[in-house]
Amino acid sequence: MDRRAFLVALAASVRAAPLVAGAQPAGKLPRIGVLVPAEPASPKEPNVGAFRQALGDLGYNDGRNIVVEYRYAHGNTDLFPELAGEFVRSNVDVMVVASAAPAVAAKKATKSIPIVFIGVGDPVEIGLVTSLSHPGGNVTGLSMRLGDGFMGKLVELLKEAAPTISRVAYLRTPQVPANEQRIGEMRRATKGLGLKLVILEVRDLHELEPALRTLTQPPGGSFVVIGQPLLFPHRSGITELAARFKIPAIYSFRVFAEAGGLMSYGPDLPDLWRRAAHYTDRILKGAKPAEMPVEEPVKFELIVNVKTAKALGLTIPQSLLLRADQVIE
Repeated sequence: MDRRAFLVALAASVRAAPLVAGAQPAGKLPRIGVLVPAEPASPKEPNVGAFRQALGDLGYNDGRNIVVEYRYAHGNTDLFPELAGEFVRSNVDVMVVASAAPAVAAKKATKSIPIVFIGVGDPVEIGLVTSLSHPGGNVTGLSMRLGDGFMGKLVELLKEAAPTISRVAYLRTPQVPANEQRIGEMRRATKGLGLKLVILEVRDLHELEPALRTLTQPPGGSFVVIGQPLLFPHRSGITELAARFKIPAIYSFRVFAEAGGLMSYGPDLPDLWRRAAHYTDRILKGAKPAEMPVEEPVKFELIVNVKTAKALGLTIPQSLLLRADQVIE
């Protein structure tokens, strides 16, 4: 091959090479560590699947020009520090972490490896970032700040779907810090609708059934579930208990409605995971987490499970069905 042909071929190969982690040493593929607090390792995961797809759309191919490692805690919050530590010891280039408690564990584990969090309620309040616009440090990502009135919206939707309820329980676990703002919103909303607010704390899964049973006597109980690492992987069990006790409930994630829950309203989680892939891409190309503003949810969705409603003896108003993003028959 003559010199001119060689230079043309070389230029073509450079143009064809993916623009991934330009600072990486030759021969070393950039590595992403993904810490998931709840979901099982399944190719059908809607959230992690959205992350994989977005990486692919950005030109990343796992095993070819990047390596992605996954760790699943399956709802065991004690594993968060250990799993984050594994990524630190293996020196990944970026950590992607879902929900608040794992993100806190990751930040405690490293001050140098960039961390992208997904679905954290208030990252400023729990000390992950200095501010949303200027995170500082090695952490940034997608928050789950739901905005004023969100909890009241859940209560209103639940009352609209199940008009005979008399009290609403807020189901929470000690692994997630008490959010007095959320509770205050629920208190105002329930009072305005003539409902009683009940706080049910479930310390472990063994307490879940007796806790929900308390809502059956007297009749008229219902409950609300906001994302909790302990509860998320057991959504089928929770929705089955709700069905058995005939308790209407609303959840903040669509996977609960898909698992048989009455309804859900909240941020589009797969969309947050897709956006996390873009954060990861920017970091691998040299962006600093300290200078990347934290983003808030932009897509919310209402899912109504009509099949579950019928089993509970409920008739969902047409006005509510028309507002739903999806109706599960």
